[in-house]
Amino acid sequence: MADQPSEHEIELDDTYISKSARKREMTTLQKLGEDLLNLPADQFSQLPLSNQLREALDLAKRLKQREARRRQFQYIGKLMRSENHQQIAETLARFEDDKRFFRQRFQRLEIIRDKLIEDGDQALNELINNHPELDRQHLRQLIRQARKEIATDQAPAKKRKLFRYLRDTLQS
Repeated sequence: MADQPSEHEIELDDTYISKSARKREMTTLQKLGEDLLNLPADQFSQLPLSNQLREALDLAKRLKQREARRRQFQYIGKLMRSENHQQIAETLARFEDDKRFFRQRFQRLEIIRDKLIEDGDQALNELINNHPELDRQHLRQLIRQARKEIATDQAPAKKRKLFRYLRDTLQS
């Protein structure tokens, strides 16, 4: 009995972590590893990862068998313990915020484009008042072409052209 620590000693010891807590932490690190696997190559290269972890993630991408992937993710979780996983998680969160920002901007531009096509001059005047750098004549031409395209049930090439013009000229 003297060899085993009492409950009071365990509560005072800051280094003691229960087995369940360790499992939860490992599961979190494995999930972080899976998130790393789903990143595009340009974002993946920006992460502060060791070569060993990069190789383990590359191997996990190539594995197809379910059990082999599960074991590989356990190994990745083990490697993640020695990495700065807080910094990696923050970088992933920043990537996600950037993605959300671009998605919202894309949706805003789609709404503007659709409003221009539907409402015509009223929406155009409102947009020009807010963004005087836009070329009114060119916009009017693009809107007219997009309307004609919709009326004849053609492929939405002119709508895309209008969208690209808005995307390139509106920097907000």
